[in-house]
Amino acid sequence: MPEDQSGAQQPPEIPDRIFFKIGEVCDLAGVESHVLRFWETEFPTLKPSKTPSGQRQYRRKDVETVLAIKSLLYDEGYTIPGARKALRARRKSKEDPGPAEATPGDIAAVPKRALREIRTKLEQILELLAP
Repeated sequence: MPEDQSGAQQPPEIPDRIFFKIGEVCDLAGVESHVLRFWETEFPTLKPSKTPSGQRQYRRKDVETVLAIKSLLYDEGYTIPGARKALRARRKSKEDPGPAEATPGDIAAVPKRALREIRTKLEQILELLAP
């Protein structure tokens, strides 16, 4: 992997394709295929599909997950359970950004529970205003 000016590893550029074979993912991540297969057993988010012949097909999301796992384990020094927890936390923060990260008018970015609370309060206001 290329290094930036501070000496830190930069992730490789992922080609713009739909599917990747295990060898291609190994080349991108710089790990052996047995390591990748082991990670599949340890990280539930890493689930490549398989072709009818049993060959693994990784999507771009899977390749990004592999690169994140490698960074957590090799660069940041996490243990496997710690890396698993960190991935869950990252995924949760992306799924539930909260109103502070939502842009005005972007209702899709507002968590569903917050929308339910808003609806309940609006219904209560409507009851107070109704004659």
